[in-house]
Amino acid sequence: MSNLRGTLESISLTDVAQLLHANRKTGMLQVTSGKVSGVLYFSNGEVIHAETVAARGETAAFEILEWVTGHFEFLATQIQAPASIRRTVPDLLMDSARLQDSRRRLHGIFPRLTAVPWPTLRPPQLLEGIKVFAEDRRVMPFFDGYRDFQDIMAATGQNDVTVLQAASLLKEAGRLEVLEPDAHVTVAELKTGLFKKGDHLGLPAAMEGWWTVLGPYRHGVSNLRVIWPKGPAVERVEFMSGLAEKHVAIPRELMQAWGLSEGAHVKVRPAP
Repeated sequence: MSNLRGTLESISLTDVAQLLHANRKTGMLQVTSGKVSGVLYFSNGEVIHAETVAARGETAAFEILEWVTGHFEFLATQIQAPASIRRTVPDLLMDSARLQDSRRRLHGIFPRLTAVPWPTLRPPQLLEGIKVFAEDRRVMPFFDGYRDFQDIMAATGQNDVTVLQAASLLKEAGRLEVLEPDAHVTVAELKTGLFKKGDHLGLPAAMEGWWTVLGPYRHGVSNLRVIWPKGPAVERVEFMSGLAEKHVAIPRELMQAWGLSEGAHVKVRPAP
């Protein structure tokens, strides 16, 4: 079985894993799906470890098992891998199926991970009468009206299902709003005086009015999160009259540091 290979369109990874389990194989199942890849390590037919670029252990195994396009190859070889997975293949596949069902349901409720969750009540009223598990309690403090779901996943180290499940509990109780405050704007150079260094970003005054009707920003917006090709940055912002609609004015020094030129497009939203 050292030359077992194929495409995920012709046979699912679930079927491949069951085949390797039934034949008590030892080796590496290498899987590539688009630009991502991962490895499931088998020992005597059981998955003992998994790795992707972003994850290890069960988290990586669940990620790999969801891939439905790409190709795989099993290499029968002695392996040296930590025993990070301690459940049988049938249990692993059953939990993977449950996780996929949960992901489909939750992504139906929250279709965009770039949306920003904002609780409409503060603790302790926020959680009164709701059955909340420990992992939900670890995630919910990051629902601050500024972080989007992707930011929360990165900050907590939790996957999308865990984060969205916590949001779902609050939404079902009528205690969560889901905001989309991101604005796509065009970069312009901030004009400063001869001896005055730009120490802020500029946005059209109308944008302040658009944001301050949203709950988290009702007391005003002082800082701006700029999402540019190399990552996010936070800078102080001032709202200016006379600036063209859907433009952000950035000091030349920052434009150079960020590798931006006039006319480039970035995404912005309020920051704490």
